[in-house]
Amino acid sequence: MDLKVLYKLGYGLYIVTSVKGNRLNGQISNTVFQITSEPPAIAVSINKSNLTHEFITESKVLGVSVLSQDTPLSFIGHFGFKSGRDIDKLSDTGYKIGESGAPLVTDNALALLEARVNKEVDVGTHTIFIGELVGAEVIREGEPMTYAYYHQVKRGTTPKTAPVYMEEK
Repeated sequence: MDLKVLYKLGYGLYIVTSVKGNRLNGQISNTVFQITSEPPAIAVSINKSNLTHEFITESKVLGVSVLSQDTPLSFIGHFGFKSGRDIDKLSDTGYKIGESGAPLVTDNALALLEARVNKEVDVGTHTIFIGELVGAEVIREGEPMTYAYYHQVKRGTTPKTAPVYMEEK
């Protein structure tokens, strides 16, 4: 079986955020998708070992920032290859607090969504969080970053906690 076929599926590149008490955190995700239009709902897949998973599980809220194609690789790396256990990822990043209390990263973002989680699906290494939208806004026009663009043009790499990570054999 050639699992590289999974790279042919369409993905975007997003920052998924949440809150726990007075702490904020966020991470890169390529697995965010619309579930329903009425009520408007999205699903997000997060690795169980990530700090953002802990925050979403406790607070039941999440934010999503749709990254633009021109997002610098260093910005993606900051949210994708560093842990919120070691650094405050939002300390030098533009963001605002949404209606749900989740932070919404505005730097390099085209659009913002926020949801209240109403269902969690355990899928082994990851949890799929399903939530009804409580806020959504387009903040500027532009091309959204796709996962294919990130790999092919930006030459980005995949962290081990990503749903699409495949160990080289």
